[in-house]
Amino acid sequence: MAKTIKIKYDIEKFNKIKEDLNQKLENSGCIGKYFEDLIDDYMNLWLTKEGLSNDIKSRGVVVVYDNGGGQKGKKKNDSVSELVKVNQQMLKLLFALNLTPQKEMPQLKKPKKKSIDEDYL
Repeated sequence: MAKTIKIKYDIEKFNKIKEDLNQKLENSGCIGKYFEDLIDDYMNLWLTKEGLSNDIKSRGVVVVYDNGGGQKGKKKNDSVSELVKVNQQMLKLLFALNLTPQKEMPQLKKPKKKSIDEDYL
């Protein structure tokens, strides 16, 4: 039988993020069940991300396995690769909601590119 693991979530942080997303959508004029559903999807992914992050914090990036057939060893924690996939999906949802991180974050100045010749002058 599968082992049930209870994970503690920061409900206050969850509510603040959801409220912030709803506010940003409302400010942009995006109102409706479709957008509410996308925010719910985003928040479900947020819960998954938190669970994966907690697993990585508690077990590390490498875990010990024992397949019961006498084989034991170490392997990568699958939560690491799953966390990357969940983060990618979260970013896609933000893009679908027109709330991309680049739009929300102040633009950083990019360094001036030098030509190859400038290095040798």
